[in-house]
Amino acid sequence: MADTAGRLIVIVLFEGVDLLDVTGPPEVFSLALRETDAAAGYEVVLAARTLDPVTTGAGVRVLPDRTFADVAAGAIDTLIVPGAVEFDEQRRVRPLVDPELVDWVKVLAARTHRITSVCVGAHLLAAAGLLDGKRATTHWSTAPQLAADHPEVTVDADPIFIREDNVWTGAGISACLDLSLALIADDLGEAVALRVARQLVMYLKRPSGQSQFSVPLEQVSTTRRIEDLRHHVLRHVAEPLTVSDLAAYAHVSDRHLTRLFKTELGTTPHAYIESVRVEKARHELESSDATLERIAAVCGFGTVDTLVRAFRRRLSTTPTEYRRRFRVPQAP
Repeated sequence: MADTAGRLIVIVLFEGVDLLDVTGPPEVFSLALRETDAAAGYEVVLAARTLDPVTTGAGVRVLPDRTFADVAAGAIDTLIVPGAVEFDEQRRVRPLVDPELVDWVKVLAARTHRITSVCVGAHLLAAAGLLDGKRATTHWSTAPQLAADHPEVTVDADPIFIREDNVWTGAGISACLDLSLALIADDLGEAVALRVARQLVMYLKRPSGQSQFSVPLEQVSTTRRIEDLRHHVLRHVAEPLTVSDLAAYAHVSDRHLTRLFKTELGTTPHAYIESVRVEKARHELESSDATLERIAAVCGFGTVDTLVRAFRRRLSTTPTEYRRRFRVPQAP
């Protein structure tokens, strides 16, 4: 193994930060040290403006190891920027972006080999100009705001994480574990990452293209008509479903149905039906030994080729590879 001494990982700490964003990565990197008898060389430090305790969004107080000024004096291997959010009167989520913290992120990034964000930490990277001209992800709930605030960033709300050159962005809070495993695989190889994943009782990794969405997480419509149509699709997913079929069921024209789906769900009827079928197929692959032919039939794809194309289009993987990664072992 090549010399890996001195892999300094700095996690940015600030008031209101999401707790798991801060505590998840150190757990993963500590297991990498254990699995390699410390040869991984990771040193994880929490850095803040001062050494005073920081209160996280969960109310747990955390002590920084060093100040930003201390860590900015040397070289940093990996900078991890977590996020924080607040809610308005309508319970809408809003990422917190402190200008002084953004300035420190700029300073630290200039000393860093690899820059990463977790969840809404992407908003801090974007404010620092570190995502300009890059494709990036963040938590699905704040992705529209990231795109609106930073049109120079190509926001993709679907993947678990995205790597663009030396900048990595992760999605929802628990994705900090997937991202950490991916960083370990990048540093030390898949074999070490697999051993760490086993200790965490996790899959080795969800592929970077693995969607952070599932059908139940999609936006809930505001009209009873669309909700009724959604349930109709679920009940009849194995049957041939066309725009005309749904329009007839809803007693509207094809064109009006398409407008309803676009307005209420931000998608087309065809794309929504496919998303429901992919979701059902994912469940079948995870929980059963059914053949691909059987899954294609019960999920409404008709043929295995159609099933495979839908998986490649939506999940950037194949049904066989998905089952290999995510099959849930059955109890004896």
